[in-house]
Amino acid sequence: MAISNLLATINAVSFFSGKPDHFLARPLSQTTPRIQTSCCHREPSFKPWTPIMMSEVETYTKSDSHGVGIFRFLQGKSYLITGATGFLAKVLILKLVRESPEIGNIFILMKTEHQESANKRLYDEIISSDLFRLIKQTHGSSYEALMKSKLIPVVGDIGEDNLGIKSQMAYNISDEIDVIISCAGRTTFDYRYDSALNVNALGPGRLLSFGKGCKKLKLFLHISTAYVTGNKEGKILETPLCIGENITSHLNIETEMKLASEAVRKFYGREEIKKLKELGMERAQYYGWENTYTFTKAMGESVIQNQRGDLPVVIIRPSIIESSYKEPFPGWLQGIRMSAPLILAYGKDHIADMWGDYKSSCDIIPVDMVANATIAAMAKHGCGVSETKAYNVTSSSHANPLRLGESMDFSHQHLCDSPLIKTVMELERVKFYNSLEDFTSSVSIRIAKQEGEMSSGRGESPTMLSMKGKRKLKYLVSLARTYQPYTFFQARFDDTNTRGLIQELSMEERRMFGFNGRDIDWEHYIVNVHLPGLKRELFRGRFS
Repeated sequence: MAISNLLATINAVSFFSGKPDHFLARPLSQTTPRIQTSCCHREPSFKPWTPIMMSEVETYTKSDSHGVGIFRFLQGKSYLITGATGFLAKVLILKLVRESPEIGNIFILMKTEHQESANKRLYDEIISSDLFRLIKQTHGSSYEALMKSKLIPVVGDIGEDNLGIKSQMAYNISDEIDVIISCAGRTTFDYRYDSALNVNALGPGRLLSFGKGCKKLKLFLHISTAYVTGNKEGKILETPLCIGENITSHLNIETEMKLASEAVRKFYGREEIKKLKELGMERAQYYGWENTYTFTKAMGESVIQNQRGDLPVVIIRPSIIESSYKEPFPGWLQGIRMSAPLILAYGKDHIADMWGDYKSSCDIIPVDMVANATIAAMAKHGCGVSETKAYNVTSSSHANPLRLGESMDFSHQHLCDSPLIKTVMELERVKFYNSLEDFTSSVSIRIAKQEGEMSSGRGESPTMLSMKGKRKLKYLVSLARTYQPYTFFQARFDDTNTRGLIQELSMEERRMFGFNGRDIDWEHYIVNVHLPGLKRELFRGRFS
């Protein structure tokens, strides 16, 4: 049965600005329906993030005072980065420029028509971003000149052979770069299948082929997702993916491309987009993935593993990337994304119902920690790695995991003190439903009650939903279906490689490039950092 496009066909703007994007997890088998009230509590603790002190580091000795050599490795290196205007890549660029004054050039692949538009995108989306304001304060009037001297926009397209780069520019890049950082990707869950295949599955292979022609390339670093292994339970290992090994040999990327091409030839206009989205979801679920995004990212990893040859490769697999914990300032966020739609639906529409298990793992990780882990892995393996190395940059396997119920409790705490909208209604704690039918029924009753209160005295039945109410119900149910794998997530990510990398860092490296999820004070992060950052982004978007 075709899976309908959950979000694109619904006018989400009627309820808030934005839609879920790049947010995956695993399903839990549904059992007896039940209602759970969010009631997880931690002792209040609002201390800010602080670096690990000497006494807390079990493995630190004088012999590892240089750690993995991050500062030494970064000096003078040049990079090619794809997806550089995205959330994570921007933080990576910030760290590289700020922590390595002697950095070489950062070539930024941009899908634009000509160089002038690439230059404009560089300025509008990176140089003028508030993310870089601390660097701007440091360098003052010379800030723009500094950034333009380090960041070089390159007209190209990861969906084309040789990345669509003009020959002279391609030669210049291949002669200079030390590291390729692959951040580009179609991150919407149900993106049209042909485009997701072209970028997520085949794009890494094109980038890898370009890397093989680079004279002094030291490392190919690929940003994937922790949920790339598909529907798994138990412990999810840091193991590279390969078709025929840990991906079924029945999966054939060429066959999938043909299916997508046939759909393009068969359908037109809106029908084409709809069918291609449905096709991607169908194929993903047939092979054991939740959606098109994780499915095609898994193919991309397998392409890298199959074609890498002797090229050093590192794969970073973050879980749900959220706002910055510490750097460059707490709560920096780009766009209404990740878990934001759930929180906004709760805080703005006062629908205190969720389809999920309040004890399930809420595996989120701040964006600055992911950037730091990426740089640390780059430095460690920048002198070569004999086999593909994968790092799960996650939080669920720690002794300090965040539960879904806790995250909504903390959201309730913040939104009661600082509501999203003016209202006389008291915000209830979230109730969790194991049954989609019970969830839908409860939400429908709440919407009818709200409409009945607004139309009281006009003789309208409070049990009948208006057209607007029906659209709202349809949206909230589609939202619940989209997030269902996450709200019932029970697996745990093995982070043996990541913990080992942390232990190898020197004290100075830990201070400047910390990414230990065990250090996160979740209540402080949700209440004092993430939600204020989310609200700033929401209001900034409205103002824009």
